[in-house]
Amino acid sequence: MSTTRRATLAALAGLPLAAAVAAPAAARPAGGRARTLFIAGDSTAAQKYADAQPETGWGMALPFFLSSRVEVANHAVNGRSSKSFADEGRLDTILAAIRPGDLLLIQFAHNDEKSADPARYTEPWSTYQQYLKRYVDGARARGARPVLATSVERRKFDADGNALPTHGEYPAAMRALAREEGVALLDIQARSLALWQRLGAEETKVYFNWTATEQDNTHANPPGAIAVARLVAEELLRRRVLPARDVRRLGDEIDELSEVWQSRLSWLPGTTPA
Repeated sequence: MSTTRRATLAALAGLPLAAAVAAPAAARPAGGRARTLFIAGDSTAAQKYADAQPETGWGMALPFFLSSRVEVANHAVNGRSSKSFADEGRLDTILAAIRPGDLLLIQFAHNDEKSADPARYTEPWSTYQQYLKRYVDGARARGARPVLATSVERRKFDADGNALPTHGEYPAAMRALAREEGVALLDIQARSLALWQRLGAEETKVYFNWTATEQDNTHANPPGAIAVARLVAEELLRRRVLPARDVRRLGDEIDELSEVWQSRLSWLPGTTPA
């Protein structure tokens, strides 16, 4: 078993039993068709282009952990916040395609935090929640199920080796909205922070986009994307968003440090659009 797998299991085992209680999984779509899981998010989840390698979004690896009954439609885009994603019409694009029984997984905060950019900035306890509610209401109006996910943590440690949270009030604001609206919450911020703590300051470098020319403590590389995708899949199961038959390979089948699995990731040809 890999070090990361042991750390992930430890993180999951450390959660209180009460946290495993959630609403039942959404009903299967009519006609036996595959359910689609749409991702609305930022660069940490997004599909990447060839020029960005080895940068990898966790949405690229999520299908590794889902059955063929769940298709992933990854609409996450680099640099977007809950505000700019919606203002650019990207939420409308999802809502035009989503169908009853589908899922809309929503992960934003990294760019909502950019207070110097009015096109992206949202305030945690007001505009951030208001924009997130647009995603929630839009999905529900179309018979789909919204799912909120707190943002994956950056790699940041203090001098004593403690992994530090970097998202301010945004995770708390999302948790509060999830409670108020009765929406399933995947607490990826807490799960990833615990994982980085268990791995430590040095080993986490293997999971982020550290290269000969760049030391990126925000974006994952293939091992990091696979590790975070596993957390997302575990949370989808734990929160009963998906039944056990639709989640797979949460044991030892996938070692994120193995080139065998990393080679199954694919980048789009060409260069990253603005």
